[in-house]
Amino acid sequence: MAVDSTLANTAPINLVPLTPAIGAEVKNVDLSAVGENSPQLDVLRQALLDHHVLVFRDQEVDREQHKAFGRLFGELHVHPSKRGPDAKGDPEIFSVRADENSTRNNGGRWHSDVSCDEMPPMGSILHLKTAPPAGGDTMFANMHLAFETLSEPVQRMLLGLTAHHDGLQDLRWYGYEPKPGFTYPATSHPVVVTHPETRRPLLFVNPAFTSRIEGLSDHESSSLLSMLFDHVAQNPTLQCRVRWEPGTLVFWDNRCTQHYAVWDYFPHRRHGERVTIAGTERPQAVETS
Repeated sequence: MAVDSTLANTAPINLVPLTPAIGAEVKNVDLSAVGENSPQLDVLRQALLDHHVLVFRDQEVDREQHKAFGRLFGELHVHPSKRGPDAKGDPEIFSVRADENSTRNNGGRWHSDVSCDEMPPMGSILHLKTAPPAGGDTMFANMHLAFETLSEPVQRMLLGLTAHHDGLQDLRWYGYEPKPGFTYPATSHPVVVTHPETRRPLLFVNPAFTSRIEGLSDHESSSLLSMLFDHVAQNPTLQCRVRWEPGTLVFWDNRCTQHYAVWDYFPHRRHGERVTIAGTERPQAVETS
């Protein structure tokens, strides 16, 4: 049960790490009562930078409270699927669902959200409404460590390379073509970028959106990307795993994480709503001397 808002957030925030590499469960916070002047806000900002993924349990927030919490960290992002004519529903709410009629689930391969945007989102906040009786976890990976655990020769090779990110690649993986009037973004970003706040380098390519590395042959590009994708997916020391319950809310730093929604619960239902925080700058390459 959520804390009574009249007594909310009076206890110190308690952070319980999920793994040494990434993730923390946040206790003693009622997000419906967090505002611009809340003393907890600075603690949560720093916790996001330190742990990259924050898990909050038993959060009874409605859509407006969900969006209000997101706006404490920046303007809200509108997903490409909501940017065309006749888009349905609240443009600032992205529904995540799978059920007995689904052929694929949202986020069913490693990715960072909408990395094909010129300014990819800063972060995302998913609030789960319906959880399957078993399964349905989400895996997260620390992309700082993904870069740091590569050998030094490979790190040097990646610095200065640029990759193309294509929204249509992701859309077609789900079996869709864009509707008339809808445009899915495509852009290029450095393969290794600098986190805009911590200045730590991180690997910025992912299977969902990254289509090629520019300046390489098709064979070189696909081989290098496959190696980098496998490095993230097959290295559990980079990862944490979040188990969902109805009312669980997870906030992740999209700038330095990737995530993968495990679809191991068919034919059961899983449904949540996501608010995404807009980025404010293009990803910047690591400065080299």
